[in-house]
Amino acid sequence: MRVHASSSVHPIEGRATEVSGTLDADVADGRVVRLDGGRLEVPVRGLRSGNPLEDGELQRRVDARRFPTIVGEVRDATLGDDDGRFRVEGDLTFHGVTKRISGDVLVASDGDRLQIEGEQVFDIREFGVKPPRILLLRVHPEVRVRIRLVAELQS
Repeated sequence: MRVHASSSVHPIEGRATEVSGTLDADVADGRVVRLDGGRLEVPVRGLRSGNPLEDGELQRRVDARRFPTIVGEVRDATLGDDDGRFRVEGDLTFHGVTKRISGDVLVASDGDRLQIEGEQVFDIREFGVKPPRILLLRVHPEVRVRIRLVAELQS
């Protein structure tokens, strides 16, 4: 998972590699034909930009001790035009606030694995997070999140 934010000084790139969860899917003839729920969890402590000052401020700002996990839950998914693209609706819980969201993901079957890709822009103020200011650095509230996940199929 990659996170992109912008600031008054420079772009801020972050990533999380500790992502876990499940996805209920049906695969027929090598194609994903149905998604029927799922859950994704990302530990907030695992979000890193590579800049210790920015990382520390992020952990403090989102109160990572009190709200240690970002959770996404798939509630509904509709297959698009046979290209593996699904319109997904679900709940995202971040900083103790749950919001209903929707967006598109591409789900492809690759043998015994599924590859899931998608992107969404969030305004962190909607989750009760005030954008940080560090000296002259002012972080803008819109954050672009891109997921690229690989899931192993289980029967």
